[in-house]
Amino acid sequence: MPISEDGRTTRSTQHAPADPETPRSGQSFRRLAFASLVGTVIEAYDFALYGVAAALVFPRVFFPSLGGAAGAIASFATLGVAFVARPVGAVLFGHFGDRYGRKATLIATVLGMGIGTTLMGLIPSATTIGVAAPILIIVLRAVQGLAIGGEWAGAALLVTEHAPRNRRGLYAMFPQLGAAIPIALSAGTLLLISLMVSPATFVAWGWRIPFVATAILTLVALYIRLKVEETPAFVQDRKRATPASAPLRQALRQQPRTILQGAGVALTTLTFVYVAQSFVANYGVETLGLSRNQVLGATALSGLCYTAFTAISAVLSDKIGRRTMIGSAEIAGVLWALALFPLLNTGTIAAYGLALCVTMAIAGLAYGAVAAFLPEQFPTRYRYTAAGISYQITGVLGGGVAPLLAPIIIEWRGSTAFGFVLAALSAIAAICTFSLKDRTKDTMDWSLDS
Repeated sequence: MPISEDGRTTRSTQHAPADPETPRSGQSFRRLAFASLVGTVIEAYDFALYGVAAALVFPRVFFPSLGGAAGAIASFATLGVAFVARPVGAVLFGHFGDRYGRKATLIATVLGMGIGTTLMGLIPSATTIGVAAPILIIVLRAVQGLAIGGEWAGAALLVTEHAPRNRRGLYAMFPQLGAAIPIALSAGTLLLISLMVSPATFVAWGWRIPFVATAILTLVALYIRLKVEETPAFVQDRKRATPASAPLRQALRQQPRTILQGAGVALTTLTFVYVAQSFVANYGVETLGLSRNQVLGATALSGLCYTAFTAISAVLSDKIGRRTMIGSAEIAGVLWALALFPLLNTGTIAAYGLALCVTMAIAGLAYGAVAAFLPEQFPTRYRYTAAGISYQITGVLGGGVAPLLAPIIIEWRGSTAFGFVLAALSAIAAICTFSLKDRTKDTMDWSLDS
């Protein structure tokens, strides 16, 4: 049933549900897949690139006066700025996405992400312009966070609202792959540059090349997104009723509990990914004594594991159900979190690489189905807003707070204590996931009464 402006359900027999059961043409499928993939590639590339740079470069470039540990904490704090801005971006772009359409909103988000990252590569160091350098980094991180806050939900809806219900997991795989591929891409790019230039040159300007190169990806993403069509579910909903004047208010009135439960669904993934790619990278160099190139190589390899297991998770979710797929991986995450730091602390590059790869494999298994599972929890009229808020709240906790707390907890209570923190977060994620309804077999055009 459609939902009226006041949030109540009404009956309508004039329009069939927007549920395309027959596969789309090959060309249409490829365009949708690429349009959702390329935007999340930029999103995750930007964040992965920044995470590695924040661990290995930024303390020396933008916070040189603070010294080692304090500089690292300040650098990770700037990593968290974008995560604070992400829920605001989810509300802002979710409002426009639910009122005016998914396509136009996604064009705005990809421009915000691309421009913010490109400009980061052009900021002079603190030794050149002083305190203005970290201030500019913080401002651009906020711009990134706003744009990324609206990107994930829009990209997920672009494919899930076009997909046949029996292939929704497959379609939703592409925005998730877009978030996974850049882990290897960003680390591999930095490793290649690091091998080609001296350490001093790498810190001076070599790290800037991948940031500036984002401009090329942005132009490609813009071109592709201009060519996609609006989603059938959104068009169908607009035929039935005028858009909600306040999607956020309606979502909070109708499904506040679901939004909070949804905020835990991706907690294992985002915590594991950002702790592994930012804090653990710094931990490998500063505590374990590994070289920067060894850390970058292991990070790139773990990114390939993340990509592969993300794809496996998305495809399997169409067969075994998304709740089962995600929740089972999160339970595995509870156990692995307790073994992670004992393995890392053996101090060998083999153990370090294995620890990163298993961490990222579990993160991928918990992540691949999320782009279908979260949107399935909300009706079309405020789906962009509600799914976006749920996901971005997770980003604040897993991507912003966890890497910042890691060095503090480890210095205070040791690495074993932080392993228990990671296990507890993964347990919370599993509880949230299993508390939600599995709508794998349902149409995306459902009502609150279904």
